[in-house]
Amino acid sequence: MKNLIKPSLSLLLVLFADVSFSQGTIPIVTSNALQNGQTEYSITLQLLGLMTILTLLPSLLLMMTSFTRIIIVLSLLRQAMGTAQTPPNQVLLGLALFLTIFIMTPVATVVNEEAIQPYVNSEIGLEDALLRAQVPIKTFLLQQTRETDIQTFISLLNDDVQYNTPNDLPLNILVPAFIASELKSAFTIGFMLYIPFVVIDLVVASILMSMGMMMLSPMMISLPFKLLLFVMVDGWNLLIGSLAGSFAQI
Repeated sequence: MKNLIKPSLSLLLVLFADVSFSQGTIPIVTSNALQNGQTEYSITLQLLGLMTILTLLPSLLLMMTSFTRIIIVLSLLRQAMGTAQTPPNQVLLGLALFLTIFIMTPVATVVNEEAIQPYVNSEIGLEDALLRAQVPIKTFLLQQTRETDIQTFISLLNDDVQYNTPNDLPLNILVPAFIASELKSAFTIGFMLYIPFVVIDLVVASILMSMGMMMLSPMMISLPFKLLLFVMVDGWNLLIGSLAGSFAQI
């Protein structure tokens, strides 16, 4: 978790620190001496912008990482098993978050080593740091994005710009294409998870119908068998391993 959060926050602080110190005439906080001897403090648009970026940072991190696919698959698994609110939302979100940290750690490490640390050490400028930081992020996004989704958003942009290589694609095209691909992948995995549980429901419903027990809910009978099947095949280990392995590492 530390390897992922520290580079992200460091890059954010570096960006705003550069703006603050390079424009000395526009400090973040200004002070004015009043006639009664007191001091009045006021903030500038830079601090307002920083606060706005901080509110958007969680959304940006979640929509550009593996979080979307993982949380959708876990939610579909819970619905397929018919366990209502078990596991609770807090457990699913926590599991998805830490799986995301585990998967995205290599990407964050590359960003930290090739972009943030050289900039902090004054080895490269801000523009070079941003360009270097985009390379591993784009590599990860491209590895998980379908070409058809990329072509769709390029056509929607309706411009005449030619992109020679996939790395030339801007993030305003790559990010929504990545989200669309993640949704498709998540629902595909969810469909495969649904099949064995639907088979159990059909078998139980058929047996109850043949016995004339139509007033008995098939879900109440099939739920223990679903849980037994999931535990016997070590379902959580298989699911978590499959989700982590479905993301190509850079």
